[in-house]
Amino acid sequence: MTDSTAQPDLWPAPTAPGAVEATVTVPGSKSVTNRALVLAAHSTEPGWVRRPLRSRDTVLMADALRTMGVQIDETVNPSGGEAWRIIPAGLHGPATIDVGNAGTVMRFLPPVAALADGEVRFVGDARAYERPLHGVIGALRKLGARIDDEGRGSLPLTVHGAGSLSGGSVEVDASASSQFVSALLLSAPRFNKGLELRHTGGALPSVPHIRMTVDMLRIAGAKVDAPQDGGTRNVWRVAPSALLGRDLTVDPDLSNAGPFLAAALITGGRVTIPGWPRRTTQAGDALPGIFTRMGGSYELTDRGLTLTGGGRINGITIDLHEVGELAPVIAAVAALAEEPSELSGIAHLRLHETDRLAALAAELNGLGGDVTETEDGLRIRPRPLHGGVFHTYEDHRLATAAAVLGLAVKDVLVENVATTAKTLPDFPQLWTAMLDEAAGDGPASVGPGRG
Repeated sequence: MTDSTAQPDLWPAPTAPGAVEATVTVPGSKSVTNRALVLAAHSTEPGWVRRPLRSRDTVLMADALRTMGVQIDETVNPSGGEAWRIIPAGLHGPATIDVGNAGTVMRFLPPVAALADGEVRFVGDARAYERPLHGVIGALRKLGARIDDEGRGSLPLTVHGAGSLSGGSVEVDASASSQFVSALLLSAPRFNKGLELRHTGGALPSVPHIRMTVDMLRIAGAKVDAPQDGGTRNVWRVAPSALLGRDLTVDPDLSNAGPFLAAALITGGRVTIPGWPRRTTQAGDALPGIFTRMGGSYELTDRGLTLTGGGRINGITIDLHEVGELAPVIAAVAALAEEPSELSGIAHLRLHETDRLAALAAELNGLGGDVTETEDGLRIRPRPLHGGVFHTYEDHRLATAAAVLGLAVKDVLVENVATTAKTLPDFPQLWTAMLDEAAGDGPASVGPGRG
């Protein structure tokens, strides 16, 4: 086994000392924060985003909007948390935007740049250049934008903003990413003719994220006709309109709650996530039901959502097409179950921060597991696991999945756990604080700035 002292980028994932009993305050949703920033930038008056997630992806989004002229003032209220005041301005270039490896930034902002006055250049991490953008690029061209990508359908690229965009009707194959749809919808109220968007490809992944986009557009004052309301299947219509500045408070990131809820399931303990909304379009809202099928139980009260482990982990056969971002943590739990599992409907995960299906299979098998890739998912047969290095491929959800495995498997060394800062800042501290209390006499209360 690799010596962690010789490789400082390896984090020893702590093993649970017993049943976890904790309350964990999870930071705000990345998906909501970045959508809120884009909508506020398009508004006709200032707005507030309260309790935003401050992570690599959201800072990249905020910095990119500032580069195009939007004013974002950050304040901290000791009693109410952080708040960002967004003051819209005329979008302009020239600008160079670093998207990192953030799908929301690389896909949501080219339509914004098309509405700017001037040239906007998009660059990013090496992996970002491999991720598909053809749906957004092709649609914007049909709607009147001028984009130079040298035929790649990916980064790097330059948008030659003309200060406005005609808009109108367009067809998009969004089977590679639902973000193609959300990207166009978020800027559609600013298009001269609005937008009629028709998805023409195969099964549309991550539909809850599109529902989130529609809901947030309506909160900002947009008029949207969407399939979720009984409209035409795979067709969205957005009328041209002025967006209003809003005061929005960001809910906790429910997908990032997954590893902590998994800790309760795996250790037979109990974990509470305060602030769990009773109504939400976040993909993570599926976790309580999934983990109940895998042997837990949950209760949603005014205090939050509490998941309790039942002392046994069941295997699961499940289609995760609409909530694919949950697959890594579910795969980690399934590797510790008492029966086989099959996760399907997630072929699109091969195009995420890394090829998540290949990565999960390789890393779980490297610890002694028996995982096989299928055409659209993973087949997981539980085996006794052993310690070793779990490579994360600069993917935050691979890193948190490795931490989940470490609860029950000694000597798991997580490569580059710092990649969790993409959406979950201070994850190692949150994780160890939760487990430190499990070794003590009472329940932990863990959150940013605590422990």
